[in-house]
Amino acid sequence: MKKTLAILLATSSLLATTAAAQSLDLEKEDLTLGFIKLTDMAPLAVAYELRYFEDEGLFVTLEAQANWKVLLDGVISGELDGAHMLAGQPLAATIGYGTEAHIITPFSMGLNGNAITVSNEIWDEMKPNVPLMEDGRPQHPISASALAPVVENHLDRGEPFNMGMVFPVSNHNYEIRYWLAAGGLEPGFYSEQDISGQIGADVLLSVTPPPQMPSTMEAGTIFGYAVGEPWNQQAVFKGIGVPVITDYDMWKNNPEKVFGITAEFAEDYPNTTIALTKALIRATIWLDENDNANREEAVQMLARPEYVGADAEVIANSMTGFFEFEKGDVRPAPDFNVFFRYNATYPFYSDAIWYLTQMRRWGQIAETMSDEWYFETAADVYRPDIYLEAARLLVGEGLANEADFPWDSDGFKAATPAEDIIDAIPYDGRAPNAYIDSLPIGLKSGQTVIDGEIQG
Repeated sequence: MKKTLAILLATSSLLATTAAAQSLDLEKEDLTLGFIKLTDMAPLAVAYELRYFEDEGLFVTLEAQANWKVLLDGVISGELDGAHMLAGQPLAATIGYGTEAHIITPFSMGLNGNAITVSNEIWDEMKPNVPLMEDGRPQHPISASALAPVVENHLDRGEPFNMGMVFPVSNHNYEIRYWLAAGGLEPGFYSEQDISGQIGADVLLSVTPPPQMPSTMEAGTIFGYAVGEPWNQQAVFKGIGVPVITDYDMWKNNPEKVFGITAEFAEDYPNTTIALTKALIRATIWLDENDNANREEAVQMLARPEYVGADAEVIANSMTGFFEFEKGDVRPAPDFNVFFRYNATYPFYSDAIWYLTQMRRWGQIAETMSDEWYFETAADVYRPDIYLEAARLLVGEGLANEADFPWDSDGFKAATPAEDIIDAIPYDGRAPNAYIDSLPIGLKSGQTVIDGEIQG
């Protein structure tokens, strides 16, 4: 691990130093980038609308995609040059879970930004199990243990308990699984024979595209879902559901989406890749600068039909530092969407490793892998060398502050302390197998799922 990371970081330092004195000779100028209609696609919209792409000599077309699979397939086929992606997508593709392709990310698109919402009917059943504050409002964060008796009642009546998430390797799948397991509920396993993810599950999770989440819940197909904004706040505004927990309250400043390109694209168009990364970094700086002073303007951009296409009022609820749970229960949430501060855009290896541990925990990675495998896979996909080269150029141009970038990072964040995670189990990316084995529900070292049973 140390040798691999030392080589990468030494290369990063050299490239960052030499590139500052050179102008970029772009290998490809006309680009098509994909996104899903979520507020965390904001860096793409901002980079386009404020002409940061054009400043880099890039002529970009932004295209909304129907769902995450269509988006991934578009990047792999070359129809899209890059895209706003689920963090699990480049990792899963690179290790061959689903469609195999070497996808990399030079840029993380932010922190936090998701929530879990349940229907009004389920909330009414949960609420007696939720502690109240002195003013009578629910105490947050709300544990899935409040949902457990509701699920048990459904199962006792022979009724399946269905919830939605957006993609099998999505942040949302791993977050809702984490929340359910922390509350004592089984979210189910994957196996090589059964990729439903529902083996042994108390709660049956299935895929629904983000914009369709509220209507699918309203139709009664699912009782709740995990999704990014604005589709949790949309349920509140429509009066059909109640968000019960944000991912910030599950894991403070958890990693979120990434910008994904093929490794081939990065190799064939290295200067174009750096230019893209520069424009996206500038967009995230703008989104967070002066205590989020530009967020109202960003909301107006995102509300347009070519981007998110939801009411500005709905988008503003979370983007401007607040979050509404029950109707009228609006609470401060200044870090619900973080785009740049806290080194949000740096592609940390430890973020990649967390996603890989969750793939292993639930059986998407069938066998136990060595710690070194996690380190090498993370370094194969997450590319801080490209990120730092872009950042160094921006600093040299006076467009970014040197102090805002983690130049000396080894690619690993400090371990997340127990008090920042809902189940009080700390996470250290330097010890992936020890972390997996510390989680009460989920596969452990030496275990695998065969014929619907955990073995080993």
